[in-house]
Amino acid sequence: MTEALPGERVEDRSLGELVALASSNVSDLVRAEMELAKLELKADAKKAAYGSVMFTIAAVMGGLIVILLSISAAYGLVALGFWHWAAFLTVATVYLLLAGALIFVGALRMKRIEGAKRTRRTLKDDLTMLRRRGDTSTPALPE
Repeated sequence: MTEALPGERVEDRSLGELVALASSNVSDLVRAEMELAKLELKADAKKAAYGSVMFTIAAVMGGLIVILLSISAAYGLVALGFWHWAAFLTVATVYLLLAGALIFVGALRMKRIEGAKRTRRTLKDDLTMLRRRGDTSTPALPE
């Protein structure tokens, strides 16, 4: 069961040899496709890791910017005549109210999660149909 040679005629091979050759070719093709998929996934994983590092650095920088802007806002309130403690407490209260609003909106969004209703319904219908197939009194498929 060797590979087909360029000048060889297909009619000269037995059916078993042809099936073995086709099976070998299909298995080689599947292996090559799997290897290509692994290489592509590895390259994509490297790109994703690099991108996530960039996003992490940007998030840390954003956090630092928020801190610096908060301090600036507090000192701006001090310049307007607030006591130091009152200015920083005011900025902290604004952040507390903002965090509370975000938690409230997030909780509302979480309540809207349906939990794959359609998928559960179609799976239930599929199981019902499969159970009916065993029963000879009812048709398996709609006619």
